[in-house]
Amino acid sequence: MSDEAWLVVGLGNPGPTYAGNRHNIGYLVNDELATRLRGTWRSHKAGRSDIVEGRLSIGGPRVVLCRPKSFMNETGGPVKATAQFYKIAPDHLIVIHDELDIDFDTMRVKYGGGDNGHNGLKSIRGSLGTGDFYRVRVGIGRPPGRQDVADFVLKDYSAAERKVLPFQVDTAADAIECLISEGLEKTQSRFNS
Repeated sequence: MSDEAWLVVGLGNPGPTYAGNRHNIGYLVNDELATRLRGTWRSHKAGRSDIVEGRLSIGGPRVVLCRPKSFMNETGGPVKATAQFYKIAPDHLIVIHDELDIDFDTMRVKYGGGDNGHNGLKSIRGSLGTGDFYRVRVGIGRPPGRQDVADFVLKDYSAAERKVLPFQVDTAADAIECLISEGLEKTQSRFNS
């Protein structure tokens, strides 16, 4: 992999009301990466986002963590503006998001693909004009019974899930580090469950 900078976007909704929601897993994983970078989130005007910059390993490429301050369905504008400001191409963009079609406590890393009804991905694809970027798809599973999908993703994790969540967040952060340092193939073989 090249020394080119990477943009890692954690999807979520801003504010304390949404902090523990399933839809905010991207924010949680990016918070873990910010801790690893020993960085503090700071406001970035160019992208209407909070940003942490650093290197995940000595001599490794520069990493820009981005937490858009917009709601999920309007994420594309801030992501595009941040990518343009830092001159980062879509092939060095990693988006962390919740995934209904993957069971809780599992994940998949992939490059490209559709948005699968995910409004955050749809917004980013629309703003960038391409879906060719990396995705870290963190499983949240399907809602039980007939619960509405929108209601499910905007609810907090259950008590049982919250016990496992720190491990899931840690594993997703490990996968991002692996993706940046070792590439997609090795990351998929190690982390795609």
